Amino acid sequence: MDGLRARVAALESRTAPDRRHHRVRSFLSALLIVIGCVLAPLSAVAVWTAEEVGDTDRYVATVAPLASDPDVRAAAADRATDAVMDHIDLTSLLEGVAPADRPRLAKALGRAGDALESALRSFVHDKAEAVVSSDTFRRLWTEANRRAHDTVDKALTGSGGGAVRLTDNAVEIDLGPVVDQVKQRLVADGLTVAGKIPEVHTSFVVARSDDIGELRTGFRLLQLAGVWLPVLALLLLVAGVLLAVRRRRAVVAAALGAAFATALLGLALTAFRGIYLDRLPSGVSQPAAEAVYDTFVRFLRATVRMVVTLGVVLALAAWLTGPGRHAVRVRGLWRSGIVAVRGVADRAGLRTGPVGPWLRRWRRWVVWVLVAGAVLAYLLWSHPTGWVVVGLALALVIAVAVVDFLAAEGGVSGESPDTPDTPDSVRSAESGNSPERPYPDGGGRGAD
Repeated sequence: MDGLRARVAALESRTAPDRRHHRVRSFLSALLIVIGCVLAPLSAVAVWTAEEVGDTDRYVATVAPLASDPDVRAAAADRATDAVMDHIDLTSLLEGVAPADRPRLAKALGRAGDALESALRSFVHDKAEAVVSSDTFRRLWTEANRRAHDTVDKALTGSGGGAVRLTDNAVEIDLGPVVDQVKQRLVADGLTVAGKIPEVHTSFVVARSDDIGELRTGFRLLQLAGVWLPVLALLLLVAGVLLAVRRRRAVVAAALGAAFATALLGLALTAFRGIYLDRLPSGVSQPAAEAVYDTFVRFLRATVRMVVTLGVVLALAAWLTGPGRHAVRVRGLWRSGIVAVRGVADRAGLRTGPVGPWLRRWRRWVVWVLVAGAVLAYLLWSHPTGWVVVGLALALVIAVAVVDFLAAEGGVSGESPDTPDTPDSVRSAESGNSPERPYPDGGGRGAD
């Protein structure tokens, strides 16, 4: 009895350090995963910032649709109309009238001044709408934003001038070329007095924030971080998974954690939209501001949806390849379905020749090649979206199904087609044991 007690004590003393070692590993793993998850939404913002400001073509592609947005057109037409009307005086219309008729016309203008001014404004506004609805406005808008791309960088980081400038905590675009087009149309339609309007510069507010000065530093840091912040976040998540005692659970936690943190960024964008619009001055067109905000954050929202989708897909894949009871049952149903379809095909005369035995021997490596191909396609995709992730995942599932179908044992080698035997995978799934390993890692407990 004493010998047994001594042996138990020795075993306990030997396993105690292992438990402490596991606790340290688990703590460090959790810490790295949490930091990586926190950096995930910041990484999305950093990539968006670097691409929107650092890539001219991407920036132009973002702002170009605004030239066709009806709310932006209406706001630009209103700004151009106000700029023209500020330089047209009703009395200046008398310059083209004979001197003898001017007193009588001036008296008539005094009685109908408001109505005439309203009619003149309507006439000018019609010409402004014609300008902003033309291809000329779209061309001017695109060219101005392309030429001003370097200035956007300066404006958003606190300095700059030219077509885009930072004034009173607002990023503004000069609509002078649009006003000039309106003047030309007015002169062509008989309002010659418009030709005497001097060069006018009026602004269209792209973004406004009372805290834009305080946000410059953070914006600049995110711009400089660029693609390095996502790489750092990914490395932290991978290190946390590799350090974990149960790596499969760590993969699920890291994927869902990053997806959840990035989803919070999406909610923050929606909440900030309402706050931003409520704080705009009364003179700013609300519909146009909504269109500008939604356009600028469109790619950021697409990145949020992509990261959330990717996280859910990775977590689901890690769970399905695990040793859990429900995962084993799903895999059993998958394999039994594949075997049943293969049995029907065999009875219909399908033969795979040497392909079937070869796939049965090298199936694991073939599946790994398919997984590597899906990952490579995702990495080489220029700007993957959530739908791209879903499409690649479905393509991978279909490819694995084809491999399993070709590698499955048919029901014509010795058994009666009418009474096919129950596959081993189904029996093992029903009994609660792990079936034949249908996935690259085999779903064994050693990988958990």
